[in-house]
Parts: sequence; C-alpha cells; structure tokens
Amino acid sequence: MNVIVANKYKDLLDSLDIEVIKKVEGQFDAEELGNAFKNFYFQRMILDITAIKDYKNLENLKKLSIMLDMDKVILLLEDDDESGDPKYLSKLVSMKIYNFTKNVEGIIYLYNHPNSYRDVAHIQQIEDVKITVNNEYTDLSTTKVIGIKNITKQSGSTSLAYMMKRKLQEKYKVMAIEIDKNDFVYFNEKDMISIKKEDLGNNIVKNNSYEIILVDLNNSNLDDLCHDVIYLVEPSVIKLNKLMMLDRNSLTKLKNKKVVLSQSLLEPKDVLDFEYEAKIKVFYNLPPLDERDKLNRPLMAFLIKMGFDRLVDNVDSEKKKILGLF
Repeated sequence: MNVIVANKYKDLLDSLDIEVIKKVEGQFDAEELGNAFKNFYFQRMILDITAIKDYKNLENLKKLSIMLDMDKVILLLEDDDESGDPKYLSKLVSMKIYNFTKNVEGIIYLYNHPNSYRDVAHIQQIEDVKITVNNEYTDLSTTKVIGIKNITKQSGSTSLAYMMKRKLQEKYKVMAIEIDKNDFVYFNEKDMISIKKEDLGNNIVKNNSYEIILVDLNNSNLDDLCHDVIYLVEPSVIKLNKLMMLDRNSLTKLKNKKVVLSQSLLEPKDVLDFEYEAKIKVFYNLPPLDERDKLNRPLMAFLIKMGFDRLVDNVDSEKKKILGLF
C-alpha cells in the first residue's frame, strides 16, 4: 500500500490510480514527516515537495533522506526552471534521492520502474557531490573510480586489480570491487569486496572515504559509473583471433578508449604495427607482471602514466638507494 503527502499539487495527486493506505495534506517540518513515517510500512510514498516546509532549503531534504528509505519515495518537484537545473538535480542524487519527476506520467513510470543510482548517475556532477554515510554528508569529489575490463578473454583484469591496489595503497587509500564473481576471496586481502552489479552505485557512494576505488567490471556494462576505464587486450595471436571470430568490430569499438596491452611481449615496433592494423591507439604496453615483486617497476610506470603522481616518490627513493651504493 502507498502513502501520499500532498500540498500544492493535491489535485494532480488525486488523479493517481493507485491504492493508498494513508494520505496527508498541508505543509510539515522535515523532522515531523520523518518521524511520522520512519517506522510506518508503505510500498511507495508520493511526496509533493511543496508539502515540506522551507523545501527550497536543501538541508530539509537532507534531513528526510536520513530518516526515510528514499528508494521508496517518489518526489514530485515543482514545475519551475529551478527544479530542472542540472546542479539542483545533481544535489538530489547526492542525497540518494533517485526518483523525482514533475508530472503524473513520471510518477506512474517510477512507481513501476524505480530508479537506482545507475539510472541517474549521468546527472550527478562529481565536483558538487555530497552524500550520506552514517548519517553524515561527505564529499565524493576526491574519490576516483577506475574500471578494469577484459576485452580478450582472461586478460588478467582480476590479478591486475589486485596488483594495482597493492601498489597504489603505498601512497593512497584504495579499495577494490569485483562485479558478479568471487575471485577476490583467493587473494586474502582486506578492502577487496565482491558484489552484484546492481549494487555498484551504492557501494561507490558508501565507500567515498577512499581516494581510489578499483572496479573489476567483468562482463557488466557499468563503464559509465567509472571516471576512467582500462580496456585490457592480450595481443597473442590466439586471443586476438578468438576475439575477432566473436566480433570483427571488437577492436574498432575501442577507438578513443584507454587500451592497455596486457601480458604483452611486444616490442615498441610491434605495438606501432598493432595500432596501425587495429586502427586504435594503445595507451600502454604492459608486460607480464610478477605479483611477488614488491617494487614492480613496470606496474609503477604504468600507474604514474595513469596520473598517480605520488608514486614518483617511490621512484626517487629507489634511485637514492642505488646511488648510495657508490
């Protein structure tokens, strides 16, 4: 059963053809609404935003987002320009308010097809993001989400995520997430979790205290939830031929993407030939990596090129050690 909280748009909400267990009208303090419904069971709440006192002050929406399960709330916005402003909508998403609309058709759609974070992630402006974690709002702008995806089969995305985490955590606060598999358990490493693909958005928000979140994307299509994605291609003849038999345009689709040759023994000239034949640009030629090598120079060079400049200190430190021998 459903709850309707109405004010300015009472007539519009009266036209909804849904079962209603409770309906209230008027304007209410955010705390008053939260306390009234936080322990009240309902399937959906259709909330007229004008029913919240001082609703233009987003602090009041924040209070509601803490007190109520916003996945069950459909927020009917005012039909004005401010409510359609991208920055305003971005702030709603940051409060984990994913279901909002300005009309009856939108309410009916969201009633039957509620949004998840993935559906509204494109609205979110990362530089303005503040989200709720343990009832506190914190900044997400310092978190960088890096996806890793195999293009040729078994190109090492899981092992690379593990090694990248081990190396990056020398200078950054890092966690790794694996989608729809449980291979991370074999590394016996903290801050590495396995989740279902539909939970990725919420986990990114929940773990915003990390500077870097590495995501082993596997077969998911969640690339758009990442700030950057590494596409792994193992350039062996058998792997490339298998890939082309499945989809002859598979490499062409990687144009303008961050392509990394994984477990590659190609020489620089061979890489140029590969780029010419595939008509794509290679971001990095990564050789087979030794996970027991603590320094792991090839991986460090790759991560520095990715923009993780704090690792440069490790290079300088290593140089000083070598020079100290003479």
